[in-house]
Amino acid sequence: MFNKYDIKKVVHFAAESHVCNSITNPLLFIETNVIGTFNLLDVAKSHWMADYFVAKPGYEDARFVHISTDEVYGSLGPEGLFTEDSQYLPNSPYSASKASSDLFVRSYHHTYGLKVMITHCSNNYGPKQHTEKLIPKTITSILDNTPITIHGTGENVRDWLYVLDHCTGIHRVLT
Repeated sequence: MFNKYDIKKVVHFAAESHVCNSITNPLLFIETNVIGTFNLLDVAKSHWMADYFVAKPGYEDARFVHISTDEVYGSLGPEGLFTEDSQYLPNSPYSASKASSDLFVRSYHHTYGLKVMITHCSNNYGPKQHTEKLIPKTITSILDNTPITIHGTGENVRDWLYVLDHCTGIHRVLT
């Protein structure tokens, strides 16, 4: 794909992302989120870099944007927010796989000079969201008159981001 289309920008959204699924099948999350990210990074490096910290001619502005999650920072308290300075404290196989992929992205920048950016968004919501996600799943449960799934004590705090606002931010990071 990189050769055929001469790719110079990657926005890496691909991920297994449902926490419940990571609990029942963590290996799938390692394969997709860690190994998949590694494979994309390695191909980008091979295609864009002539040597350590030296881009091939025409690839000086090539960039790899990795879309991560705020869940790598652990649980959000009733007040406050995460920042780029927050400590990594992944609490599920999902967040551990995303933290691992973040570290690979970082390592390709520091080891090879690959131009990378990592974003850590909160939970997205919007049209056509997958039915396994919290908002559509809760609405479906209400409509079907079935119990709503509560994890832990039910006191977890989530931050939400409208999907089009997220896409606007990603476009700004890329450009």
